[in-house]
Amino acid sequence: MHDSGDDHHTHAHGHAHGDAHPYSPPSGAAERWKHDGVRVIPGDRLDANTAQTPGMFRQAAINAARVGAQKIWAGTVAIQPDAKTGVHHHGDLESVIYVVSGRARMRWGERLEYVAEAGPGDFIFVPPFVPHQEINASTDEPLHCVLVRSDNEAVVVNLPDVAAAEAPETVYWVDPIHKHP
Repeated sequence: MHDSGDDHHTHAHGHAHGDAHPYSPPSGAAERWKHDGVRVIPGDRLDANTAQTPGMFRQAAINAARVGAQKIWAGTVAIQPDAKTGVHHHGDLESVIYVVSGRARMRWGERLEYVAEAGPGDFIFVPPFVPHQEINASTDEPLHCVLVRSDNEAVVVNLPDVAAAEAPETVYWVDPIHKHP
């Protein structure tokens, strides 16, 4: 805490809370926002008409066609027990996978030589152009994830001819705070 006596907290985005935010809505915004503002997409109304990879079932929730999204794509993915996807990448898009239920085993690299696992509540980041494969590590429980990509297009490049390494190397999350276990 600070002793300056004011109760404004400055954040990384450069302004102090409590100060007025200069804002005036664009002309005609109030009418347009009624149907083009916030949208709720019911979970039982997702769109399976999106790029697919063998072994998984993707459904789009947020994209350009459904809600006019310009910079993101979001949806769900399901992988049946003891199943794995084909090897693929997503072009220059970044992907974030959030594991809702089940156990995800990710393999990646030119020969899928690296492996890591994630469970419910974990996030997975996949950088652009990284060949990868999602595997349901459970033999009896489906894997359900939420997927978000950095563009409104569902870019999927399937790579059928990848020769997978026999014994992938386990990779742990290591950064200046989290050392190797």
